[in-house]
Amino acid sequence: MPAIRIVLVDDHQIILDGLSTLLDLDPSFDVVASFSHPEKALSFLAVQEPDILLTDYSLPDMNGLDLIRKAKVIRPAMKAALLSMHDEPAVVREAIKLGVNGYLLKNIQQAELKEAIRKIYGGLIYVSAEITTQLFHQSNSNQIESALTERELEVLKLITKENSNKQIAEHMHISERTVETHRKNIFRKTSTTSLVGLVKYAYANNLIS
Repeated sequence: MPAIRIVLVDDHQIILDGLSTLLDLDPSFDVVASFSHPEKALSFLAVQEPDILLTDYSLPDMNGLDLIRKAKVIRPAMKAALLSMHDEPAVVREAIKLGVNGYLLKNIQQAELKEAIRKIYGGLIYVSAEITTQLFHQSNSNQIESALTERELEVLKLITKENSNKQIAEHMHISERTVETHRKNIFRKTSTTSLVGLVKYAYANNLIS
C-alpha cells in the first residue's frame, strides 16, 4: 500500500517540524510539503495533488476553513482536515458544513492522530471525541434555558465588535460587573470560550449580520 501523501499547514514552525518528524518516521505516511503560510500551500496544490491537507485553523491572512474552501476548488478529490485548538461547536459546525473530512484537536495523542489520518484517507469523517461530546450535549440542551435574553443579545453584539467591558458598560449605562455577568452567561449559553467561537456562533445563528 502506498504511503498517504500529506501536506501540512501551520504558522508555528515547531509544530510543523514535530508533525513532519512524527509522520515521516512511519512508512504509512509521506509529508510531501509543509507551509507556514496558506498562500504558499495553495500555490503548491496548483501543481501537486496530495492525498490529505492537514491545516491549523488560525493562520495569517486567512483561517484554515478559508484555506480548505480554496484548496477544494483546486483539488476537489483531496481530503482536508483541521488540526486546531478551537473546540467551539459553532466553529466545528461550520467546518462540517464546508465538508471537511476531519476535525482534530491539537491535544490528540500520536496513535489517534495516525488512526484519524488513515480513516480520513479511507473516506470516513473523523472528529475528536471531545468535540463530539460537546456537540451532543449542546444539541440536547434545553432551548429555553440556553436562549439569550434581549439584554444578553445586545451585549453579545457589542462583544463581537471587540468592545471592552468598560465600553459596553458606558454604552448600555450599566455597571462593569453587570456586563461581566452578562458576558459569562453568554459564553455559557453559547458553549463558546473565545471571541472567535462567539463570533462564529453569532453568525451561524443569525444573531449578527
